[in-house]
Amino acid sequence: MQKKVYMGIDVGSVSTNIVLIDANDIGKIYESLYVRTDGQPLEVVKQGLSGLKQRGYENNNIMGVGITGSARALIGNIVGADIIKNEITAHAVAAITRIPDVKTVLEIGGQDSKIIIIRDKVVTDLAMNSVCAAGTGSFLDQQAFRLKIPIEEFGDYALKAESSVRIAGRCTVFAESDMIHKQQLGFGKEEIIAGLCEALVRNYINNVAKGKSIESPVLFQGGVAFNHGIKAAFEKELEQELIIPDNFNVMGAIGSAILAREMIHETKTSTIFRGFDISKQKVKVRLIYCEDCSNNCELTQASVNEECLSVWGDRCGKWQS
Repeated sequence: MQKKVYMGIDVGSVSTNIVLIDANDIGKIYESLYVRTDGQPLEVVKQGLSGLKQRGYENNNIMGVGITGSARALIGNIVGADIIKNEITAHAVAAITRIPDVKTVLEIGGQDSKIIIIRDKVVTDLAMNSVCAAGTGSFLDQQAFRLKIPIEEFGDYALKAESSVRIAGRCTVFAESDMIHKQQLGFGKEEIIAGLCEALVRNYINNVAKGKSIESPVLFQGGVAFNHGIKAAFEKELEQELIIPDNFNVMGAIGSAILAREMIHETKTSTIFRGFDISKQKVKVRLIYCEDCSNNCELTQASVNEECLSVWGDRCGKWQS
């Protein structure tokens, strides 16, 4: 295989995404993997790399690797990422690439939600909610399970509702209690689900987006963007259209790949990607404690086949090399 590609990895708490973009055309995506993390980010990434190798990709196909997500430090150090960036930067870069004049990015994932304000291709404001699950995809997962409805059909149920019932959405506990109460009053699943979608949107607007100037074009990305009920609830609340880009659920990974490409081009360096064989090797991660100074840093050490690969997490800079 002669393809030259850049790899982007977004390792989140709920899903892990891996994409390969064309080295010369960042709009061309050759591979896009979206899988559940299931609390094992390293194993999921190893499986993803193994799958790409089985499809015919080799080390010399990879020109650079970028990583984002909650486990970015861990995975970046193990696979050999050329650039490790936060989710805000990665999502903003991907959004600007898709819609150059984008002004607002709404992103809702499994465990957190974000809003990114962009003016003239520069991030000017942002906010992120990673504390309460009531405004995230996991909130919808829990309610779908409780109502015995596949999460893939959740949004369609909301669109079938002739009306919605108001559900308290500020807290998952209150939401479930309110749902039970509304069911006991005789409301149907469609009306309750429509109310849940509106509750999540209210939670987002009143918390994550509070005080933010939401101007068009507005992009809606992240795993929850597949939910038509949430999109409709946002458009009703904001009184404006939301754009859902292609590959909306892997935009963080796309942004990471683009950032890796920019970095490699600017520095004119070669990738430090450790290769697809990392998926076959025995990787061990453990905590160690440095007592060389008063900081007493708690460090993360990654080893491959009992050989120390990387140490990170210090506050004094000693281990950053």
